[in-house]
Amino acid sequence: MKLRRHHDMGGLPAGPADLDEHIHAPWEKRTNALLRLLADGKRNLVSVDELRRAIEDLGPGAYDELSYYQRWISAITNVLLEKGVITVDELGRKLAEAEAAFEAARSEAKQ
Repeated sequence: MKLRRHHDMGGLPAGPADLDEHIHAPWEKRTNALLRLLADGKRNLVSVDELRRAIEDLGPGAYDELSYYQRWISAITNVLLEKGVITVDELGRKLAEAEAAFEAARSEAKQ
């Protein structure tokens, strides 16, 4: 008997699917563009299969708590870390820079 992984909900009751179009936030569009660039024939750094596997590996807590594109960006990050394209240190520094820039812009907007 093969056990289902947490993300595998095929055939289970989950209520109706929301098929309505919605406006994508700018960061969601950038995430989509980033994946397309990383997966194109020139770079070929992340495949659809790798993305799917990385999303499935997020685990029940993260999978349930993250939105669709949050899962994507988490999975892309994990694949790039696994392949050594980026390091944890580089990622941490860039996140700190982005947070500082965000806080500076927010502080400036309050003035």
